[in-house]
Amino acid sequence: MKNIGFIGLGTMGMPMAVNLLKNGYPLTVYNRTAPKAESLQAMGASIAKTPAQLAKEADVIFTNVSNDQALLDVVFGKDGLMEGIRPGLTVIDCSTVSPDTSRKVAAELEAHAADFLDAPVTGSKPAAEAGTLVFMVGGKPEVFEEQLPLFEVLGSKALHMGVTGSGSYAKLAHNTIVGINAVGLMEGMSMAAKAGLDPNQFLEIVTAGGANSRQAELKGMKIINRDFSNQFSTALMLKDLLLAQKLTSGFQLPAPMLQAATSVFQMGLSKGLGDQDLSSVIQCYEEWMNKKIVKAPPGAAGPKSSDRRRANRISLGIKLLLSVYQWEQEGSFSGQNIEGVLHDLSESGIQIGSRFPLSLDMFVVIHFPREANLPPITGKIIRIESKEGEFRYGCMLSGLPPYTRIKLEEYIKLQTEK
Repeated sequence: MKNIGFIGLGTMGMPMAVNLLKNGYPLTVYNRTAPKAESLQAMGASIAKTPAQLAKEADVIFTNVSNDQALLDVVFGKDGLMEGIRPGLTVIDCSTVSPDTSRKVAAELEAHAADFLDAPVTGSKPAAEAGTLVFMVGGKPEVFEEQLPLFEVLGSKALHMGVTGSGSYAKLAHNTIVGINAVGLMEGMSMAAKAGLDPNQFLEIVTAGGANSRQAELKGMKIINRDFSNQFSTALMLKDLLLAQKLTSGFQLPAPMLQAATSVFQMGLSKGLGDQDLSSVIQCYEEWMNKKIVKAPPGAAGPKSSDRRRANRISLGIKLLLSVYQWEQEGSFSGQNIEGVLHDLSESGIQIGSRFPLSLDMFVVIHFPREANLPPITGKIIRIESKEGEFRYGCMLSGLPPYTRIKLEEYIKLQTEK
């Protein structure tokens, strides 16, 4: 039986190593944080002091580390694998890294008559514990076939995707979908919660219909139960999305949904949610809508539309400049700037006042005072009323980026506290 080495005993690496031990493989492990290996030692594993020592003793070495630099350090750093490299060794990297990093490591190992497979996985901590991971593998097909029994111990499926780097490409494309699905779930659950719906019932609808996804199945109840214990962290999700953005940029491939999802996870990281499960990013949405997602009490109903429009309004009096544009004929228009006042802010829009008559469905560009440091914001007039000698216009703000919304609320809060 092959001697197996394992480097990286994190959320995924630890249960993978345990499954190798349970299946009788001689196992030697290395982890930068040595105490993490003690439980494996109690189960029969040996502990290596360095990756170089591991390379000298093992036939196959699995690596599962956090990012590109961590893998490069393990391979090329002081006391790294290259210092103990020997012909016939196979390194199987299960980390999510860039294809370029996978190719760089493979080329160096091949120069020393050693083999490399990039074999990232799909499936979070529960799948690693159950041995039901799915491996997407790049590298030489004969090396893949030779190591297939190890993949079968650790997972339910292993697919050879092509040459070195193919596994990494597949994983980044896969996690792009994961990130987008996760944000879609959070937005839908936020909409339902804001409307006063029972999140449990809404999630039942999602998982029974066309909106169902593995993210809904894995993360829906974690959100409702506020269980943000880590299965796959916000920081790692963001890392993968940023790597995917780098790929799409190199491909010159527009990826607007990837960019939007990346922005949401960046905001989650800025809130200090990096070490929590990616489902914790729902707290960003809860902050934006000023409401937590919790199970609704029996018999509760969503607010009436008139109540919803009045909810969470604050009285203001901030002077604005409004740009109003009118089409003259095809290909030309005229415009002018008029003075206005911001009266109210609600969840989805604002109320502005002006003595200048405007019409329904007209779009206006709203310019805030320079001190606000806000970009021009476009609003559509959806309601008009006359009050206190001026026109009051209800404006819907569509497509307002979350970051701009936060800056707008922060500015208004400062004005009301003066």
